[in-house]
Amino acid sequence: MKEDFRNLKNIPDYVTHVTDTIKNSGYEVFLVGGCVRDLIMKRIPKDWDITTNATPDEIISLFEKTIYENTFGTVGVCVPIDSNVSHETCKDVTHVTIDEEIRLKYHIIEVTPYRIEAKYTDFRHPDQIKFSKKIEDDLKRRDFTMNALALSQNGIIKDMFNGIKDIKDKIIRAVGNPDNRFQEDALRMLRAVRFSSQLEFSVSYETLEAISKNAELIKNVSFERIRDEFIKIIESNDPVAGIILLQKLGLLKCIIPELEEGIGCIQGGAHKYDVFEHLLHALDHASKKDWVLEIRLAALFHDIGKPKSRRNGDKKQFTFYGHEVIGERMTKKIMERLKFPKKTIDLVVSLVRNHMFFSDTETITLSPVRRIVQKVGKDHIWDLMNVRECDRVGMAKAEAPYRLRKYHAMIEQVLRDPISVSQLAIDGNYLINELYMKPSPRMGWILNALLEEVLDDPKKNTKEHLTELVKSLDILEDRELKTLGERGKEKKEKLEEKEVEKLHKKHGV
Repeated sequence: MKEDFRNLKNIPDYVTHVTDTIKNSGYEVFLVGGCVRDLIMKRIPKDWDITTNATPDEIISLFEKTIYENTFGTVGVCVPIDSNVSHETCKDVTHVTIDEEIRLKYHIIEVTPYRIEAKYTDFRHPDQIKFSKKIEDDLKRRDFTMNALALSQNGIIKDMFNGIKDIKDKIIRAVGNPDNRFQEDALRMLRAVRFSSQLEFSVSYETLEAISKNAELIKNVSFERIRDEFIKIIESNDPVAGIILLQKLGLLKCIIPELEEGIGCIQGGAHKYDVFEHLLHALDHASKKDWVLEIRLAALFHDIGKPKSRRNGDKKQFTFYGHEVIGERMTKKIMERLKFPKKTIDLVVSLVRNHMFFSDTETITLSPVRRIVQKVGKDHIWDLMNVRECDRVGMAKAEAPYRLRKYHAMIEQVLRDPISVSQLAIDGNYLINELYMKPSPRMGWILNALLEEVLDDPKKNTKEHLTELVKSLDILEDRELKTLGERGKEKKEKLEEKEVEKLHKKHGV
């Protein structure tokens, strides 16, 4: 397939700077792998990988700043993001733990020599790597045909395994013998599912058979790498298809067996689906809303404790008392096993634990609403409401029923700043310490009288103006001052009622 390399869209200058430098020094050079696939699909590549017949030492000699400390031959070429940034001597950091300061200053372009890989004893890393002078050797070791593509400087795409056709047909197919590919690197099985979810491609029959046959090998892969692929599945456009595929292929039981406990766990009552299907529908809603990872994970895990808590109730109905508490513990265990960051774990666990906060909206007061806001925090109360929405949609019910709208209104009422004397430019401490007033009911009457003045004209809410007004009010008799204070308090309460009415109207409650 012929392309004009220079006119291909979405190839940044810092990438062509690297390829030009290598080619002009007399070496072969290709863009390779996923970036070529994305260019063909008219997608913007997230990563740019380059391969060449130059050795690591030869690559390093061509550039002023590089990072190289790994056993795979990959050299990180540092291209300044800002042309004013100097090419100081590179720090000795590993390829996989590049200093954050370097990432802020440089584009890191990975350049790897053509490679031949030997036996994979640990089902993840080759026991031996040899550098080759032939691009064909490098492409043979790739995972899938759509990634076994190399784009040269003159615009020629080398396609040994009909990868371009598979891209057009939306097929994920292993390079060569799929059993060999997955026994070399078991993580490739998760990558197949991830690509299927991200690109909305089908997986070829032979590749599916090989994954199903070799699924247990995923246990040889580190939880950190499994987590990274799992996150990409959950954040994809179709995470539900990914979870279903993981389950069908036998991978889910090796990664998160707790989810499979919900298969066939009938809920009864208002629930149309079993627990597993319900969780998938909840996740699907979070995905369609394009909500963040934490909400998607909470939607997937929120009822994970139901199978362990299910009991027979009256009239052949099931009960799930305390499932949110059990689910909290299970979710924490799963996420710790997969090495999620503590901050992510804490939030998802909190959302799972508190997703059952609903009660009768006709009798509920603001107090329990304040408590739930305090539990999950102001920053995450709307995340919790979104999880509750996922839960409801996962029951095949309306997205925003009256009860949910009522809670939205009550939460907004709790979160907004109330109209109070605390909004005044002066307070009781000011009256005592600066104006030498003695603590008494008169202070409260004065502050409420000041509030009425400010509500009528906010421009008067200055320390200077209110100080003069206090001096005038303080000479009044108690009876007169009390009347003014109560009038200010009454005005505040009426305005509060109007604000609440606006919220109720906004949410249709």
